[in-house]
Amino acid sequence: ASGGTDHGTASPVFLIGDGVKGGLYGETPSLARLDQLGNLSYSVDFRAVYQEILASHLGVDAKEILGQSFERVPFVKGPA
Repeated sequence: ASGGTDHGTASPVFLIGDGVKGGLYGETPSLARLDQLGNLSYSVDFRAVYQEILASHLGVDAKEILGQSFERVPFVKGPA
């Protein structure tokens, strides 16, 4: 128990800029699909967002940095 200082398990991520393909990614959260602790379940792992920025925008090996690969979230238009 965090005593209320945590931020839950699912939250929106906003990316802004010319290199971003606008839109909504992931699924709408459902109160019918909570985890064991009663938290919203996420549909896009935040590490998938980092992976896309590292690989598509910065041009580095994201797996080397993150230690594994994640499902692609193709929101980056291309290399900087």
